Amino acid sequence: MSFVVSALLSILAINSICAAVDTGAIGTIRDKAVLDNSDFKVIDDFIADVLSELLVVEDFTATAKIRAELVRYSRPGQSEQLQYTDKFFESAYNRISEALKTTSQLTDPDRKFKMTLNLLIIIDGLGNTRLAELAMGLLKDENPIIRYWAVHALTNQRIAWQLNTATANNNPKPADQIVTGLKGASEKANTDTLALMVKFTADTNAPQAGELLLQIADMRIKRYADWSVEYELLDESVLGVLCRSMSEGAVTSNFARRFRQLYSYAIQRYVKGQDVLSDTQKQQLASVIVGTERSCIGMQLGMIQSTIRTAVQQNDFGTIMAEHDKLLGSDAGPGQIELKLNFDYGQSTDVSKQMSPLVLSDPPKAETDQAGDSSISDSNRN
Repeated sequence: MSFVVSALLSILAINSICAAVDTGAIGTIRDKAVLDNSDFKVIDDFIADVLSELLVVEDFTATAKIRAELVRYSRPGQSEQLQYTDKFFESAYNRISEALKTTSQLTDPDRKFKMTLNLLIIIDGLGNTRLAELAMGLLKDENPIIRYWAVHALTNQRIAWQLNTATANNNPKPADQIVTGLKGASEKANTDTLALMVKFTADTNAPQAGELLLQIADMRIKRYADWSVEYELLDESVLGVLCRSMSEGAVTSNFARRFRQLYSYAIQRYVKGQDVLSDTQKQQLASVIVGTERSCIGMQLGMIQSTIRTAVQQNDFGTIMAEHDKLLGSDAGPGQIELKLNFDYGQSTDVSKQMSPLVLSDPPKAETDQAGDSSISDSNRN
């Protein structure tokens, strides 16, 4: 279990304590077909009361009930009641914006953290692109849990759907804003947070998401190259989204190059790192290279692929590397994927086309000497 999930389970566990939030008035107008100014005031007052309750409640675990009520009443009783929806999100934006400003001025670090987290979880639960803008300012917060939920609020399924709709309607602005924020936050993101970003790139068809995916792939490639990569299992998802993107759009070659280099590094790390990686790391890498062979390589070549899986089961590292060269290329010539897709790896140092992936260096001696301490457990990733 990741440190983010573990921390949230201890912080956000729901118990029987429920704060009192009056839902009578909001419940009545929620079912009305037409709203007037007095009804708009009820909506605004309800949101203000909920947020005020969050600011003063003593037992933090009780706030789960308050948050749930706010999210519940964000939806009108009649699906076609746009007046209610529009007013609710307008008031929510204004009130939550004020609450974040108030929270930022709290002097008690623990209280400030809990209140900020509460507000981010509300923003995430409401799933509205305008409200999600409020999470942008917290993408680089010093606390990794705050950063995680800021990203969650910007990448959840509802946000992805809204970006898809905006993209279909030739409105790139929402995706531009969100992807720009995520790209800026990705460099310092832990692997839990990167996983949210990777899933987001798969969920949205906004072209800007492809830029984020390429940036994440480059980061992972760089960390494989210097032997600093953590939580290798993440790359099964990265490779999966890259694979699906390889047959789409005019920048297919960019996705194909990252896919092949990242997959190559994962295979080379598995083979070269047998004496220095932990059992967990080796198991994760085995999952990455076998899973990618099953879900992507066979699809790209139009045939069933299982050579790497069999070789991994038999600890046959020679066959693994032979299959690597066959699929991805080597000094002897281009690989099958190269020939099938008709893409190279870009330019080599002499400006000629590079026909094979970069070779992974041997493990650093320092890591070899400290093999027993080379892994970082999931619960301590940051």
